[in-house]
Amino acid sequence: MGLWATSLCVLLFVIFEGFRVECLGVNWGTMATHKLPPEDVVQMLKDNGINKVKLFDAEQSTMSALAGSGIEVMVAIPNDQLDSMTSYKRAEKWVQHNITRYTFNGGVNIKYVAVGNEPFLKSYNNSFLNITFPALQNIQNAINEAGHGDTIKATVPLNADVYGSPEDNPVPSAGRFRQDILGQMTQIVQFLDKNKAPFTVNIYPFLSLYGNDNFPIDYAFFDGATLPIRDNGIDYLNVFDANFDTLVSSLKAAGFGDMPIIIGEVGWPTNGDKNANVRYAQRFYNGLLSRLAANKGTPLRPGFIEVYLFGLIDEDAKSIAPGNFERHWGIFRYDGQPKYEMDFSGQGQNKFLVPAQNVKYLPQQWCAFNPDAKDLSKLAENVNYACTFADCTALEYGSSCNGLDANANASYAFNAYFQVQNQGDLSCNFQGLASVTTQNISQGECNFTIQIMSSSRSSSAGPSLVVILFLAFLTLIMFY
Repeated sequence: MGLWATSLCVLLFVIFEGFRVECLGVNWGTMATHKLPPEDVVQMLKDNGINKVKLFDAEQSTMSALAGSGIEVMVAIPNDQLDSMTSYKRAEKWVQHNITRYTFNGGVNIKYVAVGNEPFLKSYNNSFLNITFPALQNIQNAINEAGHGDTIKATVPLNADVYGSPEDNPVPSAGRFRQDILGQMTQIVQFLDKNKAPFTVNIYPFLSLYGNDNFPIDYAFFDGATLPIRDNGIDYLNVFDANFDTLVSSLKAAGFGDMPIIIGEVGWPTNGDKNANVRYAQRFYNGLLSRLAANKGTPLRPGFIEVYLFGLIDEDAKSIAPGNFERHWGIFRYDGQPKYEMDFSGQGQNKFLVPAQNVKYLPQQWCAFNPDAKDLSKLAENVNYACTFADCTALEYGSSCNGLDANANASYAFNAYFQVQNQGDLSCNFQGLASVTTQNISQGECNFTIQIMSSSRSSSAGPSLVVILFLAFLTLIMFY
């Protein structure tokens, strides 16, 4: 699978695309209060030459929009559904409902199924430890039984903390799977190998920097580090290569040194932390895309690497438990506008990506702190209320709006809530502390957003209606 896919990608690269990072994918998350219409997102993907997408579910409107696009898709089973997938009958039904019904001529080009997402994270306290492998096994077996096993593979996107090197020898060649999950990891890689499926890992150089103030900042990027890690004559100049090769060594130690590896997520956020900004994100992607275009690979695994960037669009409803940056991973803003210049060719030809077209916004009005308010005793309480139900992460330390004064800080919070509530009549009062204005109150790099209209509008395009009706018909056949 790995060699054939690599050869095909290189062939496409040479014949069709010229200078382009071929087989580049993106993660399309949908945890937002206001979503772009799925058909508009699909068109944006096509306009930018992105031919692979990784999802976090298999939601019908998304799948219907992808039907007929030719875009290669990795669908997903969320962690909260893993337990039900330990039942083979339920796994069969999931495959019928989310794979088989989309694999008609002109349907969805499904290539992978992500079984869970980073289920072995230490912060999950082993909640998914004993159900992930049975779920993987059942899903792949159900895929095989349904006749899709040659073209659709199940995999488990895992966090990079499932492997590591010992403290007394912290080099990539000493990489091993974590001892506490060694049994589960061995089962998973054996099963992946048996079914010719890839190992999927999420690697985040940003998190190395975020979690350690003493981490050498240049080591998070690709333009050279002053103090490389030396390992058996190899100089590791960036944490991405070192992390990837630690996985290669871990797989080799487990007996699967040639297993194909997919980077399921890699990216850099643009807000929510002192190191999350446009300048660093652009620096990171410039280095990454240049390396991918050159098919350089890593010291222990030279050549092509299959990669999904994380992520496509900012998601203002994501949990911020990992950090305030979590809602700002997109290469596009919430409204499908590109944040910065990028170069998918990897040739240093930076330009803004093609934005989403025909985006519809709410009216050009903002909710601002009322300077005539007399009683300010409940200001903090109202700001906290607004930020409980809206995204205020840009106000945090090191973020784009961190330098606002007290009144502007309140305005940002009130406006964030006002927009999330679709500018409702009662959503900009806050006990007399706020009022609506038609004057843009953004300041410098701190953008006071105007939200987009909901994506609930239905498409008028004929093919989409045909797809929806066809899927509804298949559902009736399968379940009734």
